[in-house]
Amino acid sequence: MIVIRTPLRVSLFGGGTDHPAWYREHGGAVLGFALNRYVWHTVRVLPPFFDHRHRVVWSKVELVRDVSEIEHPAVRAVLSTWFGPGLEIHCDADLPARSGLGSSSAFTVGLINAVAALDGRRLPPRKLAAKAIRLEQDVMAEAVGSQDQVWASHGGFNRITFGPDGFSVCPLVVPAERRELLLSSLMLFFTGFPRAAAPIEEDKLSRLDENQRCLGNLLTQVYEAEAVLTGTGDLDAIGHLLNQAWYHKRSLSPLVATPLVDDLYARARSAGALGGKLLGAGGGGFMLLYVPPSAQDAVRAALSGLIEVRPGVDGAGSTVVVYDP
Repeated sequence: MIVIRTPLRVSLFGGGTDHPAWYREHGGAVLGFALNRYVWHTVRVLPPFFDHRHRVVWSKVELVRDVSEIEHPAVRAVLSTWFGPGLEIHCDADLPARSGLGSSSAFTVGLINAVAALDGRRLPPRKLAAKAIRLEQDVMAEAVGSQDQVWASHGGFNRITFGPDGFSVCPLVVPAERRELLLSSLMLFFTGFPRAAAPIEEDKLSRLDENQRCLGNLLTQVYEAEAVLTGTGDLDAIGHLLNQAWYHKRSLSPLVATPLVDDLYARARSAGALGGKLLGAGGGGFMLLYVPPSAQDAVRAALSGLIEVRPGVDGAGSTVVVYDP
C-alpha cells in the first residue's frame, strides 16, 4: 500500500499570468504558498478475485475492467500508461473540491506520485510538476494554468516564474517572525459557493487580448509584493495590494465575481479587512482576506456563518507517507 499526501495552495498574486497562452509570449509569475491542508491518495494492488480490474473511490465508486472505462479524467489519464496489475485507488481531501485551492492539480500530482512509487520510482518535484502540467493541459485538454501543479509538487512559500522554457521556483527568504506576522494577518473563509473553474478560465482565455494591461498589472504586483515581504516595511501593504488585485481580477471576466461574493467582500472591508481575493479562477469557493489582528473579531462577526480555516505553510510538497508495496 502507498499513501501520498499532497498540499493544496494559496496563490496571493499573479494568478492568470500562469496560463501558457499568456506566459509563452509575455512571461508570467505567481507568489504564494502551499497550504498545510492536503489531498490524500491510497493506492494498492487489487487482489485478482473480482469481476472488475480497477476500483477507484472518490466522490463516486468506479468498478471497471479497463482504464478507458474510468470516468474520472485524471485517473484515466494517469493510468493510461500503467501496464501493471489492477489497482485500488482511494482519494480524500481535507477541504472541499472546486473551491479555489488547486485541488484538481493536487489530485493529479498525488496520483502520479503514488503510481510511480508503487512502480518503485521516486519522481523529483520538478519532473512531477512537469508531468502533471502535460497531462492536464495536453492529454486532458483542460483550460488550466501551470502554478497549481508546481505548488503541489514542491510545497513552500515561493515566487514561481513562467516562460517559454518552463518554470522556475524561487523560495522567498522571509524571517520567521515576519512570515508568522503575515500568516496571522490572513483569514481564509469558505464562501459556500463551490464552482467549476473550467468555464471561468475558458472565458478569461478568450479575452487575453483585451486583458493584456490587466494581466500586466497582476504580474507587476508579484514583484511589488515580494519586495514588501522580503523587506522591513509595514506588511499592511500586502493587504492594499490584494485590494488592488481584487479589482484587476474582477475585470478579467464577468464570471469571476457574483453579487453574493461582492457583498461578502464589502462586508469584510467595512469590518476592517484591508484587502482580499477569491482563490482560484473565481466565482466562489474560498476567500482569503488580509486583516490586521485588531480587526479580526469584527470580520468574523461580519462573516458569521462562514467556515474559517487558519492557513499555514506546507514545506514538503507531495510526500510519500506510507510505502509498503
